Amino acid sequence: MANILVFAEQRGGKFRGVAFEAVSEAARLKEALGGGEVTAVVIGSGVKEIAGTLAHYGADKILVADADFLAYYSNVGYAHTVANAAKSADADVVLFTASAMGRTLGPAVAALLETSIAGDCTALEVDGGNLVATRPVYAGKAIIKVGFEGKPAVASLRPKVFSAGEPDTSKSAPVEDLATTVSGGDIKAMVKDIVAAAGAKMDLTEADFIIAGGRGMKGPENYKLLEEVADQLGGVVGASRAAVDAGWRPQTDQVGQTGKTVSPQLYIAVGISGAIQHLAGMSSSKVIVAINKDPDAPIFQVADYGIVGDLFEVVPVLKDELAKVIEK
Repeated sequence: MANILVFAEQRGGKFRGVAFEAVSEAARLKEALGGGEVTAVVIGSGVKEIAGTLAHYGADKILVADADFLAYYSNVGYAHTVANAAKSADADVVLFTASAMGRTLGPAVAALLETSIAGDCTALEVDGGNLVATRPVYAGKAIIKVGFEGKPAVASLRPKVFSAGEPDTSKSAPVEDLATTVSGGDIKAMVKDIVAAAGAKMDLTEADFIIAGGRGMKGPENYKLLEEVADQLGGVVGASRAAVDAGWRPQTDQVGQTGKTVSPQLYIAVGISGAIQHLAGMSSSKVIVAINKDPDAPIFQVADYGIVGDLFEVVPVLKDELAKVIEK
């Protein structure tokens, strides 16, 4: 038997889809480990009302740390609160999502608990009663399996890789207040407000469809082509580091080792050669389509489908053909 604690990430009083993925994976692991209890921890301000939703995905108990000074993410405040929750739940396993928040929060909690962490995991399994994590290394060039030393085992899960499963709305779980071991005075730097950018779009890490452009786009004005295709499929536009460094797209659009790691159902790489840093951020996509005029571009080595041709000729045809299919 094993007790599992899951940090359920929320923004603005709404759970991110990755929170449900993590709770669902915890419920699956609980069975593989021979039973126990899945406890979800929710941190924020005014978040108690939404906490019960986590029971629909397999949480047996929900702890809520609700305070004004926790309204926005603070590594100190959140890390101490999650560590306290792990001790309260007598957790054998602690799960995070490998989001921008989880990538900083997970290691901080592991340090406080004096234990080990495996980051950006793409699979978790149980071998001989022990948790084993699969994760990429060397910028995605290799995949390794690792075990854990110490208790609890801490892991962060790559977004969109683990299934959230169908919610069972008939399930419920007790929601309890979690005492915090820190106060607003303990936090030396605090976010006072977040202003969303005009026309803010879906986060790349949560998108099912991404069409990304690279240096081959030749300029920022040509990304309109990709935006039109993204709108057709309800997706978002991404970019390579070269395009971002050139000032063609904002840094929030960057996919890759120094950008965001994504795992959409469909990833279309347009005018992207496929440097190893870019491949590290998108190689776990379910289906990869590459459009490039260079037949030797590295991107074709990971693509499920490849089109060798001028993107300015191929993408308009793709757009027209999609329109025909959608109309049907």
